[in-house]
Amino acid sequence: MSSSSSFQISRRGLLVAAGAVTAAGLLKAGPAWATEGPQNYTPTWASVDQHPPAAEWFQDAKFGIYYHWGVFSVPAFANEWYPRNMYNSGSNENNHHRSVYGDPSAWPYHNFINGARDRAGNWVQFAPRLRSAGGNFDPDEWAQLFADAGARFAGPVAEHHDGYSMWNSSVNEWNSVATGPRLDLLRLHADAIRAKGLKLLVALHHAFNFTGFYQWAPTQPTASLRKLYGQLDRTAENQLWYDKLREVIDGYQPDIIWQDFNLSQLPEAQRLNFLSYYYNRAVAWNKDVVATYKDGFNTRGEVVDYERGGPAGIQTPYWLTDDSISSSSWCYTVGIGYYSLNAMLHSLIDRVSKNGNMLLNIAPMADGAIPSGQRTILLGIGDYLRRFGESIYATRAWSAFGEGPTQMGGGSFVTPRAGTSTDIRFTCNKANTVLYATVLGWPGSTLHITTLGSNRINLGNLASVQLLGSTAGSYVNLPNRTQDGGGLHITMPSSGAPFSAPAYVVKLTFNGQIPSLGGGSTLPTGWVTVTNATSGLVLDSGGNVASGSVLKQWNNNGSTNLHWQFVALGDGWYRIVNRTNGMVADSWGNTTVGASAMQAPWNGGNNQQWRLESVGNGRYQIVNRGTGTVLDGGGSTTAGSTVKLWTPGSSTNLHWSISQV
Repeated sequence: MSSSSSFQISRRGLLVAAGAVTAAGLLKAGPAWATEGPQNYTPTWASVDQHPPAAEWFQDAKFGIYYHWGVFSVPAFANEWYPRNMYNSGSNENNHHRSVYGDPSAWPYHNFINGARDRAGNWVQFAPRLRSAGGNFDPDEWAQLFADAGARFAGPVAEHHDGYSMWNSSVNEWNSVATGPRLDLLRLHADAIRAKGLKLLVALHHAFNFTGFYQWAPTQPTASLRKLYGQLDRTAENQLWYDKLREVIDGYQPDIIWQDFNLSQLPEAQRLNFLSYYYNRAVAWNKDVVATYKDGFNTRGEVVDYERGGPAGIQTPYWLTDDSISSSSWCYTVGIGYYSLNAMLHSLIDRVSKNGNMLLNIAPMADGAIPSGQRTILLGIGDYLRRFGESIYATRAWSAFGEGPTQMGGGSFVTPRAGTSTDIRFTCNKANTVLYATVLGWPGSTLHITTLGSNRINLGNLASVQLLGSTAGSYVNLPNRTQDGGGLHITMPSSGAPFSAPAYVVKLTFNGQIPSLGGGSTLPTGWVTVTNATSGLVLDSGGNVASGSVLKQWNNNGSTNLHWQFVALGDGWYRIVNRTNGMVADSWGNTTVGASAMQAPWNGGNNQQWRLESVGNGRYQIVNRGTGTVLDGGGSTTAGSTVKLWTPGSSTNLHWSISQV
């Protein structure tokens, strides 16, 4: 480019000034690209790791809906793993199948696809009909329900472990166009969802189809049936996994591709082929996309998903949980039960406060009807988000996620819980000028927010305090408030709750930035020792050791190996520097509970940043910014024992005191 040509580089790509000549000699008018990150990807980790994992629209969206609906919905028994367990002799599913349909060797799972009569003579088949054709399935009605529920993204499980594709597939003849419904169900969903202004999520669980799902099914007699039952040779299966993803990408342009576990069982090269292909197609579409995972990828380019759970504290980078409206099954079953509205809604509020999104699963019936109990919960969530959505949508996690007695999260498979009137969750606007305190119940005449005590935060620039009103954009002024060491005390309306809601939001607006939150007491300056509350041992680097060495506990003998300095980084985060070797405490990004705490030279990453959360009595939990886990003594009183990483909790193994050297 000649010196007379003007240009600008931005994080959203290359902007070429009007009239600038490209290498091809063509004029460019306006932005060349609008997607975040690089404009070309190769199938290497070095390349795909440059992909921004959580697009801004995804971080703004907060709430999505997906649904387990397919062939497995027809028996409506046990759960969506019916096709696996019906072949497990002696299981409840096997006994049920023999009773209702017959021996699986004579009445196999693919009868639910092709159609067959059960033992009572009833015709059985996954063949939902559109309402326009006299059936109960209306994709437009589904999409309207998702919009009314406040979801900002939605989509189907396009293929579960059973190997049945819910789209017009040329690589898998076991699909919803060639068999069963004779409909391109993914196309119907995609068009209806996008027509409501929602982003499209497509969920694919097909990695487990050939890595263990059908372990009890007999070897099938034809290549076609072996494809359905995951019995091809591994090379062919690996290629089929990739080919299905390419079909979905090219045919439906999903904004999010969500994948279930066992990706790590696929060749690394094939995983990288998928990621680079998806990201390159997104560049061509001129939009930012999200790929999620449970294993096989990483948080540098993708978003990690917790099944039915989430971290106990704030976790960076951005994360996702998929949860279900039912505790008993992800698909519809006869007698299915549901969590309460408050359990689901409060879980959403909690997850947003911890830097995450929630993807909620519903369970339609095989014919396409969505049961009224599920509709009621979804519409309850939507009513709340319509009224109080400013405290959820387009917000960000604050320095603290909240306070109160009800612990939520702490890993995967953690039951959603309703909070109480003393549970509070925080979010802030993207400008960091408004703090929202959401109370999970009416607090009574005075709201006490202990996190906002005078020993932790200076509220000198607090301009106003308001209660979000019963309709969007309405507010009740709360002018009477006091602050002391015990917290911020806000006088609520004297007549009691002015309206009914599952949670109440107090909006604190500041003149300028929200002040930084301190740790609850004055942190000693200079060199300190960090002592575990259970063992009485102190944090130890081990001396002049190699980068990546574990942190230990040792008797306090005065060695500089035991001396640390907390260097403030702003917004309550610190790097913890050892006096002997100059390295810092580091989680190495390992989110596994029980992983070893490490040390490495300072590189500025989130894995080397820590926050102190006071637990009283001069003790703290030391929380890692990258993982959300805390330093853990493990309960060991043996000098030299390894310090671990654990989910935050009440155990004294996780509590540390800090003393000036």
